Amino acid sequence: MTEPHAVVRHVVVFGRVLREGGLEVGPRRVADALKGLDTVDLARRDDVYWTLRQTLVSRREDLEVFDTAFDAWFLRAPGARPLAEAERPRPPEGERRKGARPGPGPEVDGGELESGAWSPDELLRTRDFAAMSSDEFARARALIRKIALARPHRRTHRLRPDRRGSTLDVRGLVRASLSTGGDPVVRAFRSRSAAPRKLVLLLDVSGSMEAYSRALLLYLHAARGSGRGVETFAFGTRLTRLTAELATRDPDAALAAAADRVLDWSGGTRIGESLKAYNDEWGRRALTRGAVVVVLSDGLERGDPQLVATEMRRLARQAFAVVWVNPLKAHPDYAPLAGGMAAAFPYVDRLVSGHDVASLEALGTVLRGIERRHQA
Repeated sequence: MTEPHAVVRHVVVFGRVLREGGLEVGPRRVADALKGLDTVDLARRDDVYWTLRQTLVSRREDLEVFDTAFDAWFLRAPGARPLAEAERPRPPEGERRKGARPGPGPEVDGGELESGAWSPDELLRTRDFAAMSSDEFARARALIRKIALARPHRRTHRLRPDRRGSTLDVRGLVRASLSTGGDPVVRAFRSRSAAPRKLVLLLDVSGSMEAYSRALLLYLHAARGSGRGVETFAFGTRLTRLTAELATRDPDAALAAAADRVLDWSGGTRIGESLKAYNDEWGRRALTRGAVVVVLSDGLERGDPQLVATEMRRLARQAFAVVWVNPLKAHPDYAPLAGGMAAAFPYVDRLVSGHDVASLEALGTVLRGIERRHQA
């Protein structure tokens, strides 16, 4: 009989495999999958397959990726039906099995997964920002710049030519029929194009975040340079807008300008008051409406937690989605029990860690995958 802890471990890591494959799999969906597995016979592969597919897949185009990942991951799991050699799916690009010819990519062996092998320096990706040397931090800057290019997108009302589109392009149809005597032999279609969604970044620069605020400020600077529609703020005991200071391409000059602009760097923490200042001034300017808001903070509030809950409710009501980046989440025993974090958690759509380069890559995956408002 399969141990319960082994099942949880398999499903959690399998969700990580799906996220790396481009699927939008968050903690709530993993929890739903575990609840579903409690009600089926784990010895029946079909029951396990349909339970995971029902709870972890939300888009038709993700089915092929899910099927490939399922067979690759659970092929050697207890109770899995061995497949004939011709039936075995080819592992996705960048993956290899133990014992195979060495090459780039994670290893899949039914038990453990080495992720993120696309990076030239795996140790640097998983090294905590607080433990990095100055040389390591300088090398990590290039990785952070690439990661911050990931943006959430939205479908616009503007149509573009698309052979697979569902909307008939009447003008293109008439234009193409001129060469065939007016007969619409060649049909032209269009589909709605995609554009980057507004992104608002709120960075906690209080004393408790001192070990991570510099690296996360680099992330804000790189995100600011990814295109239009990015607003950046810092807060400790007060809110400071840094969009203009981070507009320059030189990261050192941008960080120096931000340090001069922020007067409460490494000071106290007033999350509730800072969120209220943002909602009162910038929320009323419709900056939050339709935007993905990312709060980068450890959630250690020194003020009134009830004020945090009130302002987070206002923020979530206007935002398209709210993502909270908390470096403390890297600890395996972490739970959102601190006053500020506990008050904010009910209004957060995603809670991710931000303690190393790999966790920022996971943040980029989350941002790229947000397609529906308050998507779980």
